[in-house]
Amino acid sequence: MFRGLSQINLKNSRNLVRMHSKGHCLHWQHYLRSLILFMLTTPLKKPLFFLLSLASFLVFSSAIKAQETTSLKIRLITAGREALPFVTIEVLRLADTTNVLRKVSDSTGTASFKLNAGNYIVRVSPVNYKPIEKGITVKNSPLFITLTAESLPKNLEGVVVTSRKPLMRQEDDKTIVDPENLASSSTNAYEIMEKIPGLFVDQDGNIYLSSTTPATIYINGREQKMSASDVATMLKSLPPNAIASIEILRTPSAKYDASGSGGIVNVVLKKGVRIGLTGSVTAGMNQGRYGNQFLGFNLNNNNGSLTSYLNVQYSHRKTYEQVKTDRHFAPDSLLSQDALTLYPASSFYAGYGAAYQLNKKWEISFDGRFGINNSHNSSNNPSVISKISTGAIITSNNASVNNSGSNLNTNESVSLKYKMDSIGSEWSTDVSYTYAPVKNNQSYYTVFYQPALSPQSGDGNTDNRLHFFSAQSNFIKKFAHQFTFETGVKTSDVSFDGKADYFRNTNGTRAKDNGRTSAYHYTENIHSAYLQGSKSFSGIVVKLGVRAENTNMKGKQIVPSDTSFTLKRTDLFPYIYISRSLMKIMGYDLRAYLVYRRTITRPGYDNLNPFSRYVDHYLSES
Repeated sequence: MFRGLSQINLKNSRNLVRMHSKGHCLHWQHYLRSLILFMLTTPLKKPLFFLLSLASFLVFSSAIKAQETTSLKIRLITAGREALPFVTIEVLRLADTTNVLRKVSDSTGTASFKLNAGNYIVRVSPVNYKPIEKGITVKNSPLFITLTAESLPKNLEGVVVTSRKPLMRQEDDKTIVDPENLASSSTNAYEIMEKIPGLFVDQDGNIYLSSTTPATIYINGREQKMSASDVATMLKSLPPNAIASIEILRTPSAKYDASGSGGIVNVVLKKGVRIGLTGSVTAGMNQGRYGNQFLGFNLNNNNGSLTSYLNVQYSHRKTYEQVKTDRHFAPDSLLSQDALTLYPASSFYAGYGAAYQLNKKWEISFDGRFGINNSHNSSNNPSVISKISTGAIITSNNASVNNSGSNLNTNESVSLKYKMDSIGSEWSTDVSYTYAPVKNNQSYYTVFYQPALSPQSGDGNTDNRLHFFSAQSNFIKKFAHQFTFETGVKTSDVSFDGKADYFRNTNGTRAKDNGRTSAYHYTENIHSAYLQGSKSFSGIVVKLGVRAENTNMKGKQIVPSDTSFTLKRTDLFPYIYISRSLMKIMGYDLRAYLVYRRTITRPGYDNLNPFSRYVDHYLSES
């Protein structure tokens, strides 16, 4: 009976294979089912035919698997053949319209999908353009379609477009954050930084991405040559609604300075882009134990060829810090402290600029910003030294410390841009100057209760001045098949002067505190050039580049002693970046990375002149 069944199955399977080979319309599942049954019942005395059938099964299974999905690329353009970037594209399967795939077009107006063969509907609703709906048929070969968006009639009164705007999106080697949702619950740019997933902000104002080295902060693509505390102060005076986007580069390419080993956070500010004269007034506050408040306005004017904008804000904030410590500094001694510090501050910010469209290709623009921050903090720190064994008090005192500071930051820049095509090829040149003086004053007074001693007091001030000039020119050319070529040059000049003068009062006599007094002068010149190219294919992004930097440093310690130094060096910094998309989690693209990058570490300018700042009778910091 088994042999008869085997012969019947063998005959049926041969007929099915013969029908498939002749091109008859036969469902592949019936073919596989019959082929599997045939292999299971084929007598072992025919091993050759069995092996051939097994090979046919494997090849056919692979072919079916390979035909499960195929790629669909959709490009959006205008009637003038210009790309439409950052537009949400929806693809619906005709058999199940509840299953909707959404992608946002990149800077070239292109979005890619992975689909099964079948009939689909493509829907697009770009702002200021007519909605698009098109039916397509996806087969087992890659499909590329171009959709042309028609402008809305000028007499159209209004259009309401509803779309989900992602908080974060990935573009090649950088993550772009849209701060619109975060700005509504923030009073300044610093609070936005604290709310971005993946960013860690410590108590000193450092921003960390994925290493123990703080990230470098850029504003509009220009590095801020300031200390972490000064950058934090500047971000606290920056209005939240003045930010267009935040770019996060964990592994910056050869286009950026090689000193950014901790990554780069680039804050891109808004500019006037709307037609006509528009404006808005914003106000906000939050309240905890203390409160923050801000009030500002924004004006934009665009008459076609000339665009200008003005953004002004005043803010007031107040925070506090309470630190309780118990320190063992002897076998039977315990130092207990309970310090409370208040941090009130006020700031004023003004951003302004204008851009003139010379023609369809050339544009010249001027941008500037001015910010000033005044702060004052006071702390009260009672300290008690007691014996651990008996609890008896050995020493008791109280230190009162007052600090006041004034931070000013101004930046002026001029840019010239030449647009070569509509897909992002351009040549841009930028010249900027930054001036950032920082002044701080400190006074302290310590009273000793047990044993009763004469009070100790002192005062001092620091004065740091930073001048930073930079000029850079970048050329970007985008070719067909998602290939981009970049090259550019940059030169920067930094002059930094730091001065600290401290005095100590003892028994009514005010004398110089030589241990905390210092003066320093530092200059830095860095000249660089880079060359890199990137290519995207089959979901994989490859970027290769190299950067050359010529560094010239010269420093001179004037007080307390001469510790001059000079450094000259030239280095090459190769860069290799490979990335591939793995999957999407809650709409965010999860990618795998392979990066090789050579960097250099340069000291922060505030670290070149370490002076001791009084905290209390037992503690100082530098």
